[in-house]
Amino acid sequence: MIPAPIRIGLVTDQTGPLSFLGIANANLARLVVDEMNAAGGLLGRRIELIVEDSATDDTVAAAKAAQLVQRDRVDVIMGGIYSSTRLAIKGPAVEQGRTLYIYPEQYEGEECDPLIFCTGPVPAQQVDSLIPWLMKHTDARKFWLPSADYIWPRVMNKRVRAAVAAHGGSVVGERYFAVDHTDYRDVVRDIMASGAQLVFNTTVPPGVAPFLQQLHEAGFTQRGGRVVCTYFEENFAGLLPAEHAEGLYSCLDYYQGVSDPFSQALLRRYDERFPGSAKFTAGSASTGLYRGLKLWQAAVQEAGTLEQAAVIRALDHARIAEGPGGAAEMVPGQHHLRLNMYVAQVQAGQMKVIHNLGVIDPDERVQNAT
Repeated sequence: MIPAPIRIGLVTDQTGPLSFLGIANANLARLVVDEMNAAGGLLGRRIELIVEDSATDDTVAAAKAAQLVQRDRVDVIMGGIYSSTRLAIKGPAVEQGRTLYIYPEQYEGEECDPLIFCTGPVPAQQVDSLIPWLMKHTDARKFWLPSADYIWPRVMNKRVRAAVAAHGGSVVGERYFAVDHTDYRDVVRDIMASGAQLVFNTTVPPGVAPFLQQLHEAGFTQRGGRVVCTYFEENFAGLLPAEHAEGLYSCLDYYQGVSDPFSQALLRRYDERFPGSAKFTAGSASTGLYRGLKLWQAAVQEAGTLEQAAVIRALDHARIAEGPGGAAEMVPGQHHLRLNMYVAQVQAGQMKVIHNLGVIDPDERVQNAT
């Protein structure tokens, strides 16, 4: 008798404003699961991947998560890009369904449910080393913080304000807008009049494209201003006119320019399987999803069972020696990863890695981890 498959549920935005990121996530998950199955599966069983489109809509995401838990009875659920989507998935999957959830996106941190593990960067990894590096290498001391109005930008900005002040700088402006806001002319005028030297942007799709366009048209970078957008990666660089993002700095756990052999081999496998599709990179949860899948695999193998408490105990200290951007490991008791972090800059429409910040701890804690 053939044993029942192990089921992984993935909720990701394959349509809507974030579809170019969600498609990459679905592609990557299919690649990794197919490779796992080709190597014999897990615990002698085939792995079945069930992908659901959350359509960049949190109500849809919640419904899909409930379906995966209640109908499909998945062994683990993964996915979500926006922080609000994580919370939408968390309700039916974790709080009601008591199912292990791996959230693969960079985010604001502070998620502390014992059933949730996070495999993307958090503010301690994207801000605390980046800000002093930027201030040293650009001489910027005056920062402006244009932001989308939800939890990720607010927590990031709190961290930015602290880091800037600690290194002798100041924040000269900070404003929040709806995610889909498009007319930034007033705030751009304020930025230009403030004497700001560096714009730390946390507006997000679909609002980020018009913001960068209007900032460029006002001449901010032409006069020597710098722009930082920590989540910016190859997909974004390819979607926007090159001049709108030229010189922009980003800080992530991986870029396609990271040259270690494993990262390059993984990128080749992805590109060969999905030519012309959404690009595999960080920022879109693809790297976090790869790590989540492989760390969960390692935890199940160590536990020797799918019994959830045993898998969680193993996942709490799981590590992979190779991954996109380098090795990764859970910091025990934190449910977040110690990661290699990189600074990149948009140059002629391409993301160029310009500095390796090294391995950085997440500085997170989980309440009542089991």
